[in-house]
Amino acid sequence: MTTHFFTATSLDGFIATADHSLDWLLKQDFDENGPMAYPEFIRNIGALAMGASTYEWVMRHENGAWSYEQPTWVFTHRDLALPESGDVRLTHDDVRAVHAAMTAAAGDKDIWIVGGGDLAGQFADAGLLDEVWLQYAPVTLGSGAPVLPRSLDLELVDVARNRAFLCGRYRVLRAE
Repeated sequence: MTTHFFTATSLDGFIATADHSLDWLLKQDFDENGPMAYPEFIRNIGALAMGASTYEWVMRHENGAWSYEQPTWVFTHRDLALPESGDVRLTHDDVRAVHAAMTAAAGDKDIWIVGGGDLAGQFADAGLLDEVWLQYAPVTLGSGAPVLPRSLDLELVDVARNRAFLCGRYRVLRAE
């Protein structure tokens, strides 16, 4: 079982604008069936984690519907509306406790830290993040939500081009 942070980023290292918009990403040229794309990645995912801003963006983007089949933990200190269908759990617990529950729910599949970058960083701080998958979009934002606001050592294990995107898969290196 592997815990992944799979996301897109601007060339200057932001996953969203300061107002949490992903409009910059949705207009990019990307092949959904190309290398390192979402459909192939999601096939081996058994549980998800996301922050409140990511959850709210997904709910707005999907018009309140929930498209994930996997159980999803949303890290928040706010009361958020839950979708009518789907297995969404709101939590403010420590990532270690939630990761244990996610691992049990995922079975023989992997875990996806959907976003944001600070949440992925909390999993990394706890030694629970194994891989970082970054799809670099050919755009700069100048400011916004950083992709991973932590100091991490990574090892490149795979690289691909998907139309306009440079895609990299990295293993998180841990101190010995």
